[in-house]
Amino acid sequence: MTLYVLALLIGVIAGLRAMTAPAAVAWGAHLGWIPLAGTPLAWLGGNIAIWILTALAAVELITDQLPMTPSRKVPPQFGARIVAGGFSGAAIGFAGGSWIVGAILGVVGAVIGALGGAELRSRLAKAFKRDTPAALVEDVIALGGAYLIVSAVS
Repeated sequence: MTLYVLALLIGVIAGLRAMTAPAAVAWGAHLGWIPLAGTPLAWLGGNIAIWILTALAAVELITDQLPMTPSRKVPPQFGARIVAGGFSGAAIGFAGGSWIVGAILGVVGAVIGALGGAELRSRLAKAFKRDTPAALVEDVIALGGAYLIVSAVS
């Protein structure tokens, strides 16, 4: 049951920052926290996967600060978050023996994270009277949450 909650939560992280969740799961697999050996996602713990996903997550953190970055609620960005949430949830689901349930919960979490994160950021931006501090708070939540979730799988 705990792994299913973690699959939902990693989906929430994907809703906040699409590439942070897959990068965190890759690091979790690489460090042995998420047992993916013998699964179709075993490649996720390899050096190439962790560095590519980490680079993509870093680029996303930077581009999210740009004023021309589209809303997370437009179809391409929303879709990317759903795919990332489902993928990351499935990886955690493999550890619990049901990747399908993990994927579904990851998708649900991504929807919650995308919509809830947009609302939270909007309210924080109003409180700060600027978007940048709100975005940085969201970054800290996403990065810290991803670490806590992935480290709890083991």
